[in-house]
Amino acid sequence: MSVLETNCLDKRYEIGEHAVDALVDVDFVVEEREFVAIMGPSGSGKSTLLHLIGGLDQPTDGEVTLNGQRLSLMNDKQITLLRRRNIGFVFQFFNLVPTLTAEENITLPLLIDGQNLRQYHDRLDDILGLIGLADRRDHRPEQLSGGEQQRVALARALITQPAIVLADEPTGNLDSKTGTAIMGLLRRSCDELGQTTVVVTHDPRAASTADRVVFLRDGQIDGEIRFESIADQAQRLHLIIDKMEILES
Repeated sequence: MSVLETNCLDKRYEIGEHAVDALVDVDFVVEEREFVAIMGPSGSGKSTLLHLIGGLDQPTDGEVTLNGQRLSLMNDKQITLLRRRNIGFVFQFFNLVPTLTAEENITLPLLIDGQNLRQYHDRLDDILGLIGLADRRDHRPEQLSGGEQQRVALARALITQPAIVLADEPTGNLDSKTGTAIMGLLRRSCDELGQTTVVVTHDPRAASTADRVVFLRDGQIDGEIRFESIADQAQRLHLIIDKMEILES
């Protein structure tokens, strides 16, 4: 069953007297429990696509259907509620509230939605265990490393049991070792929690964690690689790097 679907998605920006087509006729489907990476050269439309499917921006034309709901039929208030309850966001910069502890940052979306935190006690413990921060739940962001802060941001995205997690360059502000650990946690959340996940990344190593890599060039989908039958990490990286070299040539 598909969690996310776009049909003939277009996004055009008017810059002075000129029009720039950021996305052109994009058809994109993500199935339940699938882990998809989106790659492409700079300016190919990766982040634009993520913002549209996350309801952070509106398309010029076309449709986004998330968890069975068509965004074009919803007003701003309805889309905000849909985001709050159906989407977990992870960004390159952690966007944690500096005065709150790790646990308080994680549960903030529940408070905003008026949920009873006691009903999420077991899930909070499970997620803190998953990200390896059970012993640092009372620490504030300034007391945590960059990698630990990104783990908190990931836990915050997972706490509401969203239909989908959208991550925009989640390893972009981290060193290689820490970035690999974050991608491993995203992989585990998909495998162990059944969390549908879409990641925008420029890093072939990060993308190789996914079940499928979708490539964009000039605002259009330009192929994909599925990894169901490819277990070897080196082979995955080789295929991704070869495709990116073609796209950037």
